[in-house]
This record gives sequence, C-alpha cells and structure tokens, in this order.
Amino acid sequence: MTPEHLSRKMAGFRDGVGCPISSQFSETISRMIAKVISHVVFGVEALRIDTEVDAYRALQPAFNIVGLPDTGIRESANRIRSAMTSSGFRPQANKIVINLAPADVRKEGASLDLPMALGLLVASGYVPPDRLDEYSVVGELGLDGALRPVPGVLSLAVGARRDGMRGILVPEANAAEGAMIEGIDVIPVRNLTQVAQFFMGEETISPHEVDRRAVFDKCRNYEVDFQDVKGQGHVKRAMEVAAAGGHNVLLVGSPGGGKTMLARRLPTILPDMDLEESLETTKIHSIAGLLDCHQALVAARPFRAPHYTISTAALIGGGSIPRPGEVSLAHHGVLFLDEIAELPRATLEVLRQPLEDGVVTISRAAMTLTFPARFLFCAAMNPCPCGFIMDDSRECTCNPQQVQKYRSRLSGPLMDRIDLHIEVPAVQFQDLRQASGGENSMTIRKRIEDARGVQRNRFVTRKGVFCNAHMTSRDLREHCKLDPDGEAMLERAMTSFGLSARSYDRVLKVARTIADLEASEKVCPSHVGEAIQYRTLDRSG
Repeated sequence: MTPEHLSRKMAGFRDGVGCPISSQFSETISRMIAKVISHVVFGVEALRIDTEVDAYRALQPAFNIVGLPDTGIRESANRIRSAMTSSGFRPQANKIVINLAPADVRKEGASLDLPMALGLLVASGYVPPDRLDEYSVVGELGLDGALRPVPGVLSLAVGARRDGMRGILVPEANAAEGAMIEGIDVIPVRNLTQVAQFFMGEETISPHEVDRRAVFDKCRNYEVDFQDVKGQGHVKRAMEVAAAGGHNVLLVGSPGGGKTMLARRLPTILPDMDLEESLETTKIHSIAGLLDCHQALVAARPFRAPHYTISTAALIGGGSIPRPGEVSLAHHGVLFLDEIAELPRATLEVLRQPLEDGVVTISRAAMTLTFPARFLFCAAMNPCPCGFIMDDSRECTCNPQQVQKYRSRLSGPLMDRIDLHIEVPAVQFQDLRQASGGENSMTIRKRIEDARGVQRNRFVTRKGVFCNAHMTSRDLREHCKLDPDGEAMLERAMTSFGLSARSYDRVLKVARTIADLEASEKVCPSHVGEAIQYRTLDRSG
C-alpha cells in the first residue's frame, strides 16, 4: 500500500491537509496526548521510556522535546518532520511537545526517533492507540522514512520482555540480533509507513525467528590456531596452564620472539562459550555498536588488543552516560596489552578492580553504572628498555638502573594479580623450518576443558569462584595441601630465588592447575617445581 493510499484510507480530511474531522471524536483527536513505549540502553541493561506526544494548532509553531534529551535526540525533530512528509503524512498540528519519561534520566542516541514519530502520528489521528501498550518501539529514522539499525537491540529486547511487552518493533537489520531472546516477538520493520500500517491493522508482520543453536554453532570459529606457532614449546605449555586455571599471564621477551602471535591464539584454547556467556558478551558488543547486520551473536571468545596509547576512559569505560570500555568488551575472553610497560601508570592502575572483582564500576555525578569485566588478562613487555637483555645474539645497552626503572613501571599491586611470568626467547632457525607447529588448538582445548570440569565440580558450592585463579586463602588451605617434599621445595625457592610472600599464593594456585591438567588429586613436588619456573620476574628480581 502506498503512503497516498494509506492517507485516503483515513477518515475525512479538512482542506486536503490530512486533519481528520470525525464528527464524533474531532475534539478529542485535536488535542489527544499519545503515549508510545520504548526502551533505551542504560549501562548494559534497558530502561523503559514512555514517549508522550502532545500536538495541536497554535499561533507560534514549535517542536519541543523535553526529558533530558541529548543533542542527537533534540535533532530528531528535523528527521521526524522529513520522514513523515516523505511517507505521506502531513499533520496539521504545528505545536508539538514530546516528553521522554522518566524526565530525570538523561537519554542519548537516535533509537527514540521511531517512537516519537509514531506518537505524533497517533496524536494527529493517523494511527489508532489501541495496541500501543503491547509493544516497545525502537529505531532511527532516515529523511525518507526508512529505518536504520540501532545499537543495543539485544538489551532492548531483554528489557521489553522484562516489562511484560508482547513484542518489540525493531529495524529490519536488527531483527536477527533481537530474535536471539526467547519469550518476546521481535517484529522487523523497514520504514515508518509499515509501522503505521501495522498498528492500523492494515499489515500483519510475522515475528522474526532464528535457530539459536544453529547461529551459535556457526559463529563459533577462529581464524588462527596454535599449530601456526613454530617452536616455543615451553611457552605453549605455560599458555595451556594459564587457560586451564584462568590465570593472568605476562610474556617477557625480546622483540620478534612471537609474544603477540602467541597471545592472539590464547582464546582458541579457552573452553567454548555456552549460550548464556555468548548472550552476555553479545549484549556488550551490541551496546558498543560493534555488531554488523550479518552478525547476530558473538560465539567465539573475544580478543581485545588496544594500542598502548589508549586512554583510561577507553580502557575502563566512560562518557557522560558511561559506555563499556575495552575491559568490558573482553568479557568472557582475553584482554591483551602489548608493550604494557609503555602505558601510563595511572591507566594501568584502573585494571586492579576488574582483575580482582570481574566488574568495573563507573561513577558520574548523576549515575553509577557497573559493567561486567571478567576476562583473562594477557600482557607482553620487553625485558629491558632496548629489549635485548635476554637475547644471546644481540648486545644489551641498558645498565641495571635502567632495567630496574623500566620494570618498576608495573606496580606491585598489579603484578600481584598476574600469576605467570613467562620468558619468550627468540625462535631458532631449526624451529622455523619445521613443517608443523605441533598440537592444534582443538587438541589443547580438550585437555583444558577436562581440567575446567574438575574445577567446576570442586567449587560448585563456592559463590564467585569459577576456576583456580579465583581461589581465596581458605580455598588454598583446603585444596592445595603439599606433602613435606613439596613444602621443602617451595621453601627453598622462596629463599634462593627471593620469591615474595605474595608469590607464595600464586605458585600454589598454578601448581593446583598443573595437577588438574594431569588429573592428579594431590599437588606433587613436580607441580610445584613447574609453577616456580613461571615466576620469571620474581626470580630475576
């Protein structure tokens, strides 16, 4: 149906400008206040917004939007006018007031274009208000009335279901993403005319449906593999231990040794995400606008590798209305900081809360929001300013004071949260000539999933403890008991290598993970010995 045909289907018009003059309801329609339900992203959740529209004739034309809108929402007035005109709607009212309730919460973004335009159509008599309370409506309008995708639709669909909505109208490009949520009808719409026809009963739109399991399985793949890495056998083993126990890891080595290459393959050996984890991660990526119209789900564990010039706000999250930062985008995945010693110390210190608690809290004058941020932290650095103190083929030009100053850029509290310090030497020519890099990621991941299964059973009654890296002192006493030989080995290591007291817990946690990989109930001296070897910076300090 064309917009002109739709207009002719309405009641009689006055002066041909599209103002309905129903004899029974003319006074009510001329000053009816319409209310359309919508949702906006607030943190990682959705907040219900009641869009109230009052439209009437006045001597002084105006289009006012109130309720703490940002600049993008205030500019909606021009988009709405052009979209309605292009769609064949010409309301006679020239005094328009739109209220976005609750009025004490600041709103941003263009997702409220469609509910405001729909409210204006209802207030002008084009669309009946009968079914408005059954659906949430979101979408950005183009000047021709077409709908553009908006970020955060997964969260918006969850919010609409939570608030008892029958369904949610979303731009067609967002339909696959929204349909990942069960228990609510996701109605895909292309333009403003189709939305009006839907609420008039002129067009029936079937809810978008997807096979959630098929989409999940299709998206769960990686482009890299551990088999691509030649040599570095002991580093691969350390990465396996880190993935098995959820331990944070620091790679220390000369430039060109393969630190970044190894880090990029760390997500491929982590246990596969389940659907719940995938939805949590997708929600954050959708809010950040990182999902394209062909990607309904993030099923592969994310790998975030920001440049070392990143700002504190970009790393941790921020803005007048806080948005998720890199630590949240790495949720259920890996956050990799290359050249970590080059980052400002103030920026590094903000990592302490997410590394400890798995969340990040951002406070502003008007609000405090909490974002999830449970990730495996991987960092890389040179062993000294020039980078060659560990390289036998090149001479180091740094003196001991420079080396100490360089390494001290990582504070004690931050190092306290990194369990494994791994030396990454230069790759030898013989290793580069190998036909294969050894085991592939799938083989390694199978061993890690078995070890994680042991840990899930171990901590089934412990809230907030999901793997060995999360163990508290009480858990260490219960699950990391050493025999006399193991105690003696750890004592000698603390004395001979100068291991600090805080390193003691880290060694025990890593030793417990090594034992789990070998399906050993006891932590043996061999496990302790291997764990001690993963404290490079402590031993060299």
